[in-house]
Amino acid sequence: MKRGLLVASALLGFVAVGFSYDVELAKKMNAMFSQMTPEVLKQRPCQIDSNQLFEMIKKKEDFVILDVRTPQEQSITGITWKNTLNIPMHEVFKPENLNKLPKDKKIVVICHSGDRAAAVVTGLRAVGFNNAYQFKGGMKELADAVGRRVVDVVK
Repeated sequence: MKRGLLVASALLGFVAVGFSYDVELAKKMNAMFSQMTPEVLKQRPCQIDSNQLFEMIKKKEDFVILDVRTPQEQSITGITWKNTLNIPMHEVFKPENLNKLPKDKKIVVICHSGDRAAAVVTGLRAVGFNNAYQFKGGMKELADAVGRRVVDVVK
């Protein structure tokens, strides 16, 4: 009987732990993501595609590319744009790195596929960088687009 109660208690404890979550972290996430309502996102689209990026280059628009990939990823395929900041995702929100980001020009955030960039842009906009935009499709899309249209961009 005691053994049965012990096993049942252990299972209940395991189940309770399995269904629990970090309440304080959830509050912080809610504070961040609750600002990104459909109305806000509709008013301020926060994605840039390759066509828009190439237009910005053609028009000689002043902007910064923020590459949030790991140093290992950056060493395989890097971005040589003059205004590129290489800050891995896990280091972007350190005060010294936030201080490197401009408030007066677009920040185009890029990663490998676009997923990390979307998360970083959401966070940047939540803390006040409304000039941050996700590069839709990431480096995969950029490589495809440059391969197809590099002549149009260079002209």
